[in-house]
Amino acid sequence: MSVKSAAMTPTISARGIDKSYGDGPDRVVALKPVDIDLFAGEMVLITGPSGSGKSTLLSIISGLLRPDHGKVQVLGGDLAGLSRAEGDQLRLEHFGFIFQGFHLIPALTASEQVEIVLRRLGLDKEAARRRAAETLGSVGLGGRLNNRPAEMSGGEKQRVAIARALAKSPQLIFADEPTSALDSENGRQIASLLKSAASAQGATVVCVTHDMRLENYATRLLHMEDGKFRD
Repeated sequence: MSVKSAAMTPTISARGIDKSYGDGPDRVVALKPVDIDLFAGEMVLITGPSGSGKSTLLSIISGLLRPDHGKVQVLGGDLAGLSRAEGDQLRLEHFGFIFQGFHLIPALTASEQVEIVLRRLGLDKEAARRRAAETLGSVGLGGRLNNRPAEMSGGEKQRVAIARALAKSPQLIFADEPTSALDSENGRQIASLLKSAASAQGATVVCVTHDMRLENYATRLLHMEDGKFRD
């Protein structure tokens, strides 16, 4: 099945991608052959029950997992043609990742969580510190720059994770269950920040979720069942 927008040039274009795990009677088909195009300025919500293939799809189109068959093009280039080092560099320079578990480093302050990514991009210490402060301020954490994860709420930790993803102005943002552990108010704030990244910065935001509170923020809603998109 092909799922497309009316926009002209996709930032991500996948054709015939599928994925299975195991062999013989233990083989599990996680993703059946699907096509999908994603575009700048979109916030695409991918929903569906557990085991429907959502996270496998997200991992494949972000280059974290290779499909068994099919082709994925990102920003005009073929993911399969990249070496591991080239794929890592592509993700560092152009991708932002937001995960349910936050993936923050316990010993680092909120500012340092963001700075470490910016330093990897080549910014000097002072420039990284300034941009980290600006980005954390934009997500409402200007007063929490020196707090470590243990000193922050779940909603604050998720906003640090979003700031870390947004600070490098990525063209693509991949979010896996970003609001599942948050209350309604924090969930709405996170959804609003992701929508702003798409609408104001022109990023492509792809969000895998069970949380239907996010539906009102999406520009496109896709539903998966049994490893494929449902009409």
